[in-house]
Amino acid sequence: MIGAHVIVGYANDQGGRDALALGAAITRVTGGELTIATIYPPGSPGLAVEAQANLAHAAEALGAVPAGFLTFESRGTGRGLSVLAGRIRADLIVVGSAASGPPGRIAIGSTSDHLLHLSPEAVMLAPSGYVPPAGADRLTLAYVHRPQCDAAVEQVAQAALRLGVPLRLITLDLRTDDQGKLRDDLALAVRLAWETTGIEAESEVAEGHDVTAALQDVEWLTGELLVCAASEDAQPHRVFLGELAMKVLRASVCPVAVLPRGFA
Repeated sequence: MIGAHVIVGYANDQGGRDALALGAAITRVTGGELTIATIYPPGSPGLAVEAQANLAHAAEALGAVPAGFLTFESRGTGRGLSVLAGRIRADLIVVGSAASGPPGRIAIGSTSDHLLHLSPEAVMLAPSGYVPPAGADRLTLAYVHRPQCDAAVEQVAQAALRLGVPLRLITLDLRTDDQGKLRDDLALAVRLAWETTGIEAESEVAEGHDVTAALQDVEWLTGELLVCAASEDAQPHRVFLGELAMKVLRASVCPVAVLPRGFA
Protein backbone atom coordinates (compact mmCIF):
# COMPACT_ATOMS: atom_id res chain seq x y z
CA MET A 1 0.00 0.00 0.00
CA ILE A 2 1.34 3.42 -0.89
CA GLY A 3 2.02 5.84 1.94
CA ALA A 4 4.93 4.13 3.69
CA HIS A 5 7.02 7.22 2.89
CA VAL A 6 5.29 10.31 1.55
CA ILE A 7 7.13 13.29 0.07
CA VAL A 8 5.23 16.58 -0.23
CA GLY A 9 6.22 19.20 -2.78
CA TYR A 10 5.81 22.39 -0.76
CA ALA A 11 5.68 26.07 -1.62
CA ASN A 12 4.27 28.81 0.61
CA ASP A 13 1.10 29.20 -1.44
CA GLN A 14 -2.39 27.66 -1.56
CA GLY A 15 -1.30 24.62 -3.56
CA GLY A 16 1.61 23.98 -1.21
CA ARG A 17 -0.59 24.26 1.86
CA ASP A 18 -3.14 21.89 0.31
CA ALA A 19 -0.42 19.35 -0.47
CA LEU A 20 0.94 19.67 3.07
CA ALA A 21 -2.50 19.00 4.56
CA LEU A 22 -3.05 16.00 2.29
CA GLY A 23 0.40 14.51 2.94
CA ALA A 24 -0.09 14.79 6.70
CA ALA A 25 -3.57 13.24 6.39
CA ILE A 26 -2.22 10.29 4.39
CA THR A 27 0.57 9.48 6.85
CA ARG A 28 -1.86 9.85 9.76
CA VAL A 29 -3.90 7.03 8.18
CA THR A 30 -1.00 4.84 7.01
CA GLY A 31 1.44 5.51 9.84
CA GLY A 32 4.08 6.24 7.21
CA GLU A 33 7.05 8.60 7.16
CA LEU A 34 6.52 12.20 5.99
CA THR A 35 9.09 14.36 4.20
CA ILE A 36 8.44 17.97 3.16
CA ALA A 37 10.55 19.22 0.25
CA THR A 38 11.00 22.59 -1.43
CA ILE A 39 12.72 22.63 -4.82
CA TYR A 40 14.69 25.66 -6.02
CA PRO A 41 16.60 26.35 -9.27
CA PRO A 42 20.42 26.11 -9.43
CA GLY A 43 22.56 29.22 -9.14
CA SER A 44 19.99 31.11 -7.07
CA PRO A 45 21.29 31.73 -3.53
CA GLY A 46 18.35 33.99 -2.76
CA LEU A 47 15.85 31.30 -3.75
CA ALA A 48 17.79 28.74 -1.69
CA VAL A 49 17.28 30.94 1.36
CA GLU A 50 13.61 31.36 0.44
CA ALA A 51 13.28 27.58 0.20
CA GLN A 52 14.53 27.24 3.77
CA ALA A 53 12.02 29.90 4.87
CA ASN A 54 9.25 27.95 3.12
CA LEU A 55 10.12 24.85 5.12
CA ALA A 56 9.99 26.88 8.32
CA HIS A 57 6.43 27.88 7.38
CA ALA A 58 5.61 24.22 6.71
CA ALA A 59 7.01 23.11 10.06
CA GLU A 60 4.93 25.75 11.82
CA ALA A 61 1.78 24.63 9.98
CA LEU A 62 2.39 20.97 10.83
CA GLY A 63 2.89 21.66 14.51
CA ALA A 64 3.49 18.39 16.35
CA VAL A 65 3.20 16.21 13.22
CA PRO A 66 6.57 14.42 12.80
CA ALA A 67 8.26 15.14 9.47
CA GLY A 68 11.60 15.57 7.77
CA PHE A 69 12.42 18.75 5.83
CA LEU A 70 14.61 19.01 2.73
CA THR A 71 15.54 21.61 0.15
CA PHE A 72 16.74 20.36 -3.22
CA GLU A 73 18.30 22.08 -6.22
CA SER A 74 16.82 21.21 -9.61
CA ARG A 75 15.97 22.91 -12.91
CA GLY A 76 12.35 21.78 -12.59
CA THR A 77 10.18 21.20 -9.53
CA GLY A 78 8.59 18.03 -10.89
CA ARG A 79 11.94 16.58 -11.90
CA GLY A 80 13.46 17.56 -8.57
CA LEU A 81 10.69 15.86 -6.62
CA SER A 82 11.07 12.67 -8.69
CA VAL A 83 14.84 12.56 -8.16
CA LEU A 84 14.55 13.34 -4.46
CA ALA A 85 11.78 10.76 -3.98
CA GLY A 86 14.04 8.12 -5.47
CA ARG A 87 16.93 9.11 -3.23
CA ILE A 88 14.93 8.94 0.00
CA ARG A 89 12.88 5.94 -1.20
CA ALA A 90 9.53 7.67 -0.96
CA ASP A 91 6.68 5.73 -2.56
CA LEU A 92 4.24 8.63 -2.98
CA ILE A 93 4.67 12.22 -4.18
CA VAL A 94 1.97 14.67 -3.08
CA VAL A 95 1.44 18.04 -4.80
CA GLY A 96 -1.29 20.67 -4.84
CA SER A 97 -3.38 22.20 -7.58
CA ALA A 98 -2.03 24.95 -9.81
CA ALA A 99 -3.15 28.46 -8.91
CA SER A 100 -5.29 28.72 -12.05
CA GLY A 101 -7.74 26.06 -10.90
CA PRO A 102 -11.26 26.62 -9.55
CA PRO A 103 -11.88 26.03 -5.81
CA GLY A 104 -12.43 22.41 -4.97
CA ARG A 105 -10.92 21.08 -8.21
CA ILE A 106 -7.50 20.08 -9.48
CA ALA A 107 -5.66 22.17 -12.07
CA ILE A 108 -2.56 20.76 -13.74
CA GLY A 109 0.51 22.99 -13.58
CA SER A 110 4.03 22.35 -14.87
CA THR A 111 5.04 20.39 -11.75
CA SER A 112 2.06 18.03 -11.74
CA ASP A 113 2.21 17.69 -15.54
CA HIS A 114 5.80 16.44 -15.31
CA LEU A 115 4.94 14.01 -12.53
CA LEU A 116 1.83 12.69 -14.27
CA HIS A 117 3.87 11.79 -17.34
CA LEU A 118 7.23 10.63 -15.98
CA SER A 119 7.16 9.87 -12.25
CA PRO A 120 8.35 6.40 -11.19
CA GLU A 121 6.47 6.86 -7.90
CA ALA A 122 2.74 7.10 -7.31
CA VAL A 123 1.46 10.68 -7.47
CA MET A 124 -1.35 12.21 -5.43
CA LEU A 125 -2.93 15.60 -6.10
CA ALA A 126 -4.96 17.73 -3.71
CA PRO A 127 -7.89 19.84 -4.90
CA SER A 128 -7.66 23.58 -4.35
CA GLY A 129 -8.71 24.51 -0.82
CA TYR A 130 -8.42 20.92 0.43
CA VAL A 131 -9.51 20.40 4.04
CA PRO A 132 -8.40 17.04 5.48
CA PRO A 133 -11.18 14.84 6.91
CA ALA A 134 -11.09 13.03 10.23
CA GLY A 135 -10.20 9.78 8.44
CA ALA A 136 -10.52 7.73 5.28
CA ASP A 137 -14.10 6.89 4.24
CA ARG A 138 -13.75 5.03 0.93
CA LEU A 139 -11.41 4.22 -1.95
CA THR A 140 -12.81 4.61 -5.46
CA LEU A 141 -11.05 3.27 -8.54
CA ALA A 142 -11.81 4.74 -11.96
CA TYR A 143 -12.17 1.48 -13.88
CA VAL A 144 -11.77 0.66 -17.55
CA HIS A 145 -11.46 -2.94 -18.68
CA ARG A 146 -7.75 -3.17 -19.47
CA PRO A 147 -4.72 -4.86 -17.86
CA GLN A 148 -3.48 -1.82 -15.90
CA CYS A 149 -6.88 -1.30 -14.31
CA ASP A 150 -7.31 -4.99 -13.55
CA ALA A 151 -3.97 -4.94 -11.73
CA ALA A 152 -5.06 -1.79 -9.90
CA VAL A 153 -8.26 -3.52 -8.73
CA GLU A 154 -6.16 -5.98 -6.75
CA GLN A 155 -3.85 -3.28 -5.35
CA VAL A 156 -6.61 -0.88 -4.34
CA ALA A 157 -8.67 -3.72 -2.86
CA GLN A 158 -5.67 -4.68 -0.71
CA ALA A 159 -5.36 -1.05 0.41
CA ALA A 160 -9.06 -0.86 1.27
CA LEU A 161 -8.75 -4.08 3.26
CA ARG A 162 -5.82 -2.75 5.28
CA LEU A 163 -7.50 0.59 5.91
CA GLY A 164 -10.82 -1.00 6.77
CA VAL A 165 -12.79 1.14 4.29
CA PRO A 166 -15.18 0.27 1.43
CA LEU A 167 -14.00 -0.09 -2.16
CA ARG A 168 -15.95 1.31 -5.10
CA LEU A 169 -15.33 0.77 -8.82
CA ILE A 170 -16.64 3.44 -11.18
CA THR A 171 -16.89 3.27 -14.97
CA LEU A 172 -17.93 6.25 -17.08
CA ASP A 173 -20.63 5.95 -19.73
CA LEU A 174 -20.31 9.00 -21.96
CA ARG A 175 -23.18 7.77 -24.11
CA THR A 176 -20.82 6.28 -26.64
CA ASP A 177 -20.51 2.75 -25.24
CA ASP A 178 -22.73 -0.26 -24.68
CA GLN A 179 -23.80 0.07 -21.04
CA GLY A 180 -24.51 -3.65 -20.84
CA LYS A 181 -20.88 -4.40 -21.69
CA LEU A 182 -19.68 -1.77 -19.21
CA ARG A 183 -21.72 -3.39 -16.44
CA ASP A 184 -20.44 -6.85 -17.40
CA ASP A 185 -16.85 -5.56 -17.23
CA LEU A 186 -17.56 -4.01 -13.83
CA ALA A 187 -19.04 -7.27 -12.57
CA LEU A 188 -15.84 -9.09 -13.54
CA ALA A 189 -13.76 -6.45 -11.72
CA VAL A 190 -15.95 -6.80 -8.60
CA ARG A 191 -15.41 -10.55 -8.77
CA LEU A 192 -11.64 -10.02 -9.12
CA ALA A 193 -11.59 -7.87 -5.97
CA TRP A 194 -13.55 -10.53 -4.09
CA GLU A 195 -11.36 -13.42 -5.27
CA THR A 196 -8.10 -11.67 -4.36
CA THR A 197 -9.05 -10.00 -1.06
CA GLY A 198 -12.53 -11.06 0.02
CA ILE A 199 -13.76 -7.47 -0.34
CA GLU A 200 -17.24 -7.01 -1.78
CA ALA A 201 -16.73 -3.87 -3.87
CA GLU A 202 -19.47 -1.44 -4.79
CA SER A 203 -19.83 -0.69 -8.50
CA GLU A 204 -21.32 2.21 -10.40
CA VAL A 205 -21.71 3.37 -13.99
CA ALA A 206 -21.62 7.17 -14.10
CA GLU A 207 -23.53 8.58 -17.07
CA GLY A 208 -23.18 11.96 -18.75
CA HIS A 209 -22.47 13.74 -22.01
CA ASP A 210 -18.90 14.39 -20.81
CA VAL A 211 -16.63 13.45 -17.89
CA THR A 212 -17.57 16.43 -15.72
CA ALA A 213 -21.29 15.80 -16.14
CA ALA A 214 -20.89 12.09 -15.39
CA LEU A 215 -18.92 12.67 -12.18
CA GLN A 216 -21.30 15.37 -10.96
CA ASP A 217 -24.01 12.73 -10.50
CA VAL A 218 -21.73 10.56 -8.37
CA GLU A 219 -21.81 10.75 -4.57
CA TRP A 220 -18.45 11.61 -3.00
CA LEU A 221 -17.79 11.08 0.71
CA THR A 222 -15.81 13.57 2.79
CA GLY A 223 -12.89 11.16 3.18
CA GLU A 224 -12.94 9.79 -0.38
CA LEU A 225 -9.84 9.06 -2.43
CA LEU A 226 -10.07 8.51 -6.18
CA VAL A 227 -7.45 6.23 -7.75
CA CYS A 228 -6.47 6.10 -11.43
CA ALA A 229 -4.20 3.54 -13.07
CA ALA A 230 -1.51 4.55 -15.52
CA SER A 231 -2.22 4.35 -19.24
CA GLU A 232 -1.22 1.28 -21.23
CA ASP A 233 1.14 3.66 -23.05
CA ALA A 234 3.14 4.32 -19.87
CA GLN A 235 6.69 3.04 -19.66
CA PRO A 236 7.15 0.23 -17.13
CA HIS A 237 7.21 1.61 -13.56
CA ARG A 238 6.23 5.09 -14.73
CA VAL A 239 3.13 7.21 -14.43
CA PHE A 240 1.45 8.30 -17.65
CA LEU A 241 -2.15 9.45 -17.84
CA GLY A 242 -4.20 9.25 -21.00
CA GLU A 243 -6.63 11.94 -22.16
CA LEU A 244 -9.73 10.46 -20.47
CA ALA A 245 -7.97 9.96 -17.12
CA MET A 246 -6.71 13.56 -17.26
CA LYS A 247 -10.31 14.72 -17.67
CA VAL A 248 -11.36 12.58 -14.72
CA LEU A 249 -8.60 14.08 -12.61
CA ARG A 250 -9.61 17.65 -13.49
CA ALA A 251 -13.28 16.93 -12.74
CA SER A 252 -12.62 15.27 -9.38
CA VAL A 253 -13.76 16.96 -6.17
CA CYS A 254 -11.55 14.75 -3.97
CA PRO A 255 -7.83 13.92 -3.92
CA VAL A 256 -6.64 11.72 -6.78
CA ALA A 257 -3.86 9.12 -6.65
CA VAL A 258 -2.24 7.90 -9.86
CA LEU A 259 -0.42 4.57 -9.84
CA PRO A 260 2.63 3.88 -12.03
CA ARG A 261 2.45 1.10 -14.58
CA GLY A 262 3.36 -2.20 -12.93
CA PHE A 263 2.79 -0.75 -9.45
CA ALA A 264 3.08 -3.35 -6.71
